[in-house]
Amino acid sequence: MAIITISRGSYSRGKEVAEALAQRLGYSCVSRDILLETCEEFSIPEIKLVKALHDAPSVLERFSHGKERYMSYFRAAFLNHMVKDNVVYHGLAGHFFLQEISHVLKARIIANMEDRVIEEMKREDCSPEEARYLLKKDDAERQKWSLFLYGKDTLNCSLYDMVLHIDTLTVADVVEVLAGLVEKGRFDATPESAKLLQKQALLANIHAKIVNYSPLATVDIDEERVVTLANLHGGLKHDAELRRKTAAKLVETYGLKDVVFAKPVQPKKDHIQPFYNLDIK
Repeated sequence: MAIITISRGSYSRGKEVAEALAQRLGYSCVSRDILLETCEEFSIPEIKLVKALHDAPSVLERFSHGKERYMSYFRAAFLNHMVKDNVVYHGLAGHFFLQEISHVLKARIIANMEDRVIEEMKREDCSPEEARYLLKKDDAERQKWSLFLYGKDTLNCSLYDMVLHIDTLTVADVVEVLAGLVEKGRFDATPESAKLLQKQALLANIHAKIVNYSPLATVDIDEERVVTLANLHGGLKHDAELRRKTAAKLVETYGLKDVVFAKPVQPKKDHIQPFYNLDIK
């Protein structure tokens, strides 16, 4: 019972590793389907979200609170897969959401630039110079994306349990190393780690339900399943009826004991005309 996340650059063989590892362990292999789920929730064409993965600051900022909404939907979809355990995930961002979960093996797969150039040339039918330029650009955009959304550099080795280099090591070697660690039970889920992951998934799903009303909201839950919503603005800050409906829906959907709001409803301040009582002649 473990989760493996594989961070990779383009043409680093990380996808091959993930698929072979999942087959070896009998785990499910997850990547693109989370992106598709996020597209549906976020109500934007997939091509735009794919572009957002490579050019986040310019694309997501075109939407009102685009960064917060995208992160909320992606986090919920991602964690809904992870709570099932026995999962190999390859792609962006997975390791960011699971830093506190002890039964997650976080790996990064890298490869030599020249090997990546050869693969890029085959796929894009381009010259070595063009391939090298495209790869460097793609690496820079991925790094910018993670810094923009999460404030963390995906190249930071401290985010991972292992960094494995496809060179002297083959794909088969890397699969053997990762599978060996999992099969030894080093990353087995504990009741405590499973409970923490379930809590994080629940909080992520609740946030995704209210993000359209209040993108900057924070969500917390206690041991008795009482949820507290804070840092609210927009309708959830001013509208008592919207609060009532939202709380009722969350209680019904997630089996909560109650939903409370950190601050009472704050009436909207009407516009004040400072010159209404001046006798202007």
